[in-house]
Amino acid sequence: MPASMQGEMQPAVYRFKFGGFEVATMLDSKGMRDGLHPLYGANAEAAEVQALARANNIDPQRIEHPNIPTLVNTGRELILFDTGNGMLPRDYEALKARMPMGNLVARLAQLGHKPEDIDVVVLTHGHPDHIGGLSDGGRPVYPNARYVFGAAEYDFWMRNEGVREARKFNRELFVKMCEPLAARSTFIKPGDAVASGITAVDAFGHAPGLMAFHVESEGKQLMITADTFTHYVMGVQRPDWHFDMDDDKDKAVTTRKRILDRLAAEKMFAVGFHMPFPGIGWVDKSAGDFRWVPHSYQMNL
Repeated sequence: MPASMQGEMQPAVYRFKFGGFEVATMLDSKGMRDGLHPLYGANAEAAEVQALARANNIDPQRIEHPNIPTLVNTGRELILFDTGNGMLPRDYEALKARMPMGNLVARLAQLGHKPEDIDVVVLTHGHPDHIGGLSDGGRPVYPNARYVFGAAEYDFWMRNEGVREARKFNRELFVKMCEPLAARSTFIKPGDAVASGITAVDAFGHAPGLMAFHVESEGKQLMITADTFTHYVMGVQRPDWHFDMDDDKDKAVTTRKRILDRLAAEKMFAVGFHMPFPGIGWVDKSAGDFRWVPHSYQMNL
């Protein structure tokens, strides 16, 4: 009797102990995009981009793009970093073909949490795949949370100065979803603490006020890098290459190099929003160039 094919299956949540904290990464969604160039490496030749893909045994024409929010349980608070796509593809016709539906509430349920349990929601920046899950039908998805925005990022979208044409819709979305939360929000700058052991890091470039977050507990360190680098090959091995979705491409290059240098020098683990799930790895520079190394069992010990 023939065996029927059951379809794709992929783990969608991963939780580990980190010092005195628990950290979980969740696969909110993932999409497949056609064409690596000029999405990556517009300041390089298409042949170079495709050759790098082949050298890393990935399709030179297609790219998987996962979205991975992070949950940190400090023992006192549940702190959620970014909210994924949410219902944006349902609510906006223009987004249906561009992004998959978010699944973050279901992923939280797999971890044993309800949206009402979340104490703090941190927005690393204001792009749709990070703010899309903030509300559903005009109601906050996380009704008991306080919200944390980077002050520079929030001010950029609200001032509406220098927003490039490709981000005009993004700006409208940000105002609609984030402005109603202002009274329940804290606005921070690099160096400020979200909670004991969790500190904001300047990652400006991909978004005008993008922030990463340094997490430290009982001597262990990791960095939630958000969209500092958005692909484990293109954004890490070639930090000089432009990424089309970066709002300030030159600043994004400078930031990538600085963050990659720090991660490599300090042997610090990183959690990347668009890295291959579960999104955790470290940066190696032993051969002279940066390289993303996925974690194996380090987080299980």
